[in-house]
Amino acid sequence: MAVKSKVIVINEKDNVATAIVPLKAGSTVSLEARGGKEKVKILTEIPMGHKFALRDIEKGQDIIKYGEPIGLTTARIARGEHVHVHNLVSHRGRKEGA
Repeated sequence: MAVKSKVIVINEKDNVATAIVPLKAGSTVSLEARGGKEKVKILTEIPMGHKFALRDIEKGQDIIKYGEPIGLTTARIARGEHVHVHNLVSHRGRKEGA
């Protein structure tokens, strides 16, 4: 079976996409987001199942996946950059005010 897309955007509010195949740094992916088609240049290697930023996201901003905030950035993340534990702290298990 041929893979039609290399990435998935789950909700139109999301500021990240998920790679459904490994993505190489320097490659460009086409995707549908926010009601239109976009191309994103991948800046860093993205393992299958991992997220990358659909736009620049400043330090301390929410990462939105499933249309809901799933965590906060610990550093600025550029469009096309890997989003994972090195630059994101999960909301899951966080105590209020932490």
